[in-house]
Amino acid sequence: MSSEEARSTKSSQRRGPTELERRVDALEQILIQIYGPERLVLRAGKLQALKQLRSSDLGLKVLALQKLVLDDPAITQVPTRREIPKILRSLEDELADMIARRSLEDELEKKIAERMQERHEEYVRDIRNQILKEDGGPETPETMKKLERLTHLDEVGLRGSALDVVRPSTLDEVVGQEAAKESLMAKMASPFPQHVLLYGPPGVGKTTVARLVLEAAKKFPQSPFVNEAAFVEADGTTLRWDPREVTNPLLGSVHDPIYQGARRELAESGIPEPKTGLVTEAHGGVLFIDEIGEMDPILQNKLLKVLEDKRVRFDSPYYDPDDTNVPQYVHKLFQEGAPADFVLVGATTRQPEDIAPALRSRCAEIFFDPLTPEDIQRIVADAAGKLGIKIDPEAADMISRYTLEGRRAVTLVVDAYSTAYLTQGAQPAVLDCDVVQRVISRSRLSPVKPTITRESEPGRVFGLAVAGYHGLVLEIEAAVFPAHEPGRGRWRFNDTAGSMAKDSVFNAEACLRRITGRDLSQYDIHINVVGGGNIDGPSAGVAIFVAAYSALTGSPVRTDTAMTGELSLSGRVKPVGGIPEKIFGASQAGLKQVLVPEDNASDVLRLNHGPEVRLVRTVEDVLREVLL
Repeated sequence: MSSEEARSTKSSQRRGPTELERRVDALEQILIQIYGPERLVLRAGKLQALKQLRSSDLGLKVLALQKLVLDDPAITQVPTRREIPKILRSLEDELADMIARRSLEDELEKKIAERMQERHEEYVRDIRNQILKEDGGPETPETMKKLERLTHLDEVGLRGSALDVVRPSTLDEVVGQEAAKESLMAKMASPFPQHVLLYGPPGVGKTTVARLVLEAAKKFPQSPFVNEAAFVEADGTTLRWDPREVTNPLLGSVHDPIYQGARRELAESGIPEPKTGLVTEAHGGVLFIDEIGEMDPILQNKLLKVLEDKRVRFDSPYYDPDDTNVPQYVHKLFQEGAPADFVLVGATTRQPEDIAPALRSRCAEIFFDPLTPEDIQRIVADAAGKLGIKIDPEAADMISRYTLEGRRAVTLVVDAYSTAYLTQGAQPAVLDCDVVQRVISRSRLSPVKPTITRESEPGRVFGLAVAGYHGLVLEIEAAVFPAHEPGRGRWRFNDTAGSMAKDSVFNAEACLRRITGRDLSQYDIHINVVGGGNIDGPSAGVAIFVAAYSALTGSPVRTDTAMTGELSLSGRVKPVGGIPEKIFGASQAGLKQVLVPEDNASDVLRLNHGPEVRLVRTVEDVLREVLL
């Protein structure tokens, strides 16, 4: 070492470590971390670098580091201070590569150890199963006998149900629902299909139409449904929300490994098992829920959340995302959820106002019409043709007089077919009135068409009401007598009627007093709804007024006319609900004219062979139409 370098070394010792010295010390510390203090000493001795490593001379120390990092004892040249920075950069790069290699080797060793552990567990499991099989396994003579019986049952079967034979297989075979079919097709075959609610009476084909529309929609090029799109059916009356979240066939649930019992290989490791529900089964297709209005409100809300997210989320306190024993599909279900992108089609026999507003706001609404006697006759003829027989037109007309449900009508045809087959000992050629009458008598059915007396008499009128999706003709009668106590006349109405219907009586009293100018306190007036009077709502107000007016004045009323409308105190006829159903009910009863509030003009149902619909605004308009 020159005198100048010696002076520089002494000066730096007085000033403290330089940056170069700190870099050298840092490299030494990294080597200590890599090899450990004891192994580093042994390695330095082997490479004849121990004395140089412990030297206070910077050049000798760098020489030792070169031997250790490059694993080369043949390096003997001591670097000068000017050469040291370049050598340190080279050694730092070499150490970086060394550390990277060691990290990769450690990671590979860890994975190899884990894989060996898994293979060892699989090997132990296979050995255990092999031992069980050698000892006889889980099968016993009793279990083998049950398996044999199940196998034998699979080989036996019936030819099929008659109802399966007569069920419509194309949309053209569905009778009486042209508007509903067109509307549902427009919503399902769109590039962006909508969730739908189907309203209508039972037995008119809601489920059948939904299934056939999906099959037809698959054929449209713009339809998002593929050929494999599923049609998954569920019954809203059987779907219940379990607050314990133990089971949920609609949305899916998690079987924890302790209480509910996940699969054995999962339970042994304490791993919960998510199980998907019907919403995932319907992914990419249609989920049809019959009687959706009967579903639990909480379950409805959870279903709405799935409709928004298009996924079902799972959670369990037993799930550990860092557990290496958890299968990838379980990780995926817990971390991402299960896919549930489908179109919801809900069917109900309830009225729209009985359905949760949150559900209605997310769905388009389609209404199925009640079937007419002509529709029933067509359905009956088609069902008989699919059974390979004919039906007498009079027999078809007889069935249409006893039911307006397509499903019931088909059931009667099948029953008559079976009865005739049994009686004749071979397949019948024609179903006549005799066999159909026997079936109807055994079924204890009553005619659906009401029997109405057409004799005109004062105080007797026809009102209209709605029961479900069917319109009803109400026979309302009134009788007027001198007051039992002068000046203390009373009004009497059916006790079983609802409060709103009773309010209609008081409104009718006010209008009657205004129009006739009579002192009604001098009369006892009795209003009666024939058949029990179990009605509610204000729509019978106009009919009650006309009945009372007719009885009070002795004026007869037309018996081919029915009326509906709420009555105000001023005599205005206010709008009411259920106009299409009421007009249809009047048509079924054979009435020629229906009086409807003027404000219900947009609700009027025009039937080809139905009654004439007259719009009225006041009670004076009503009296001009009905008084003889």
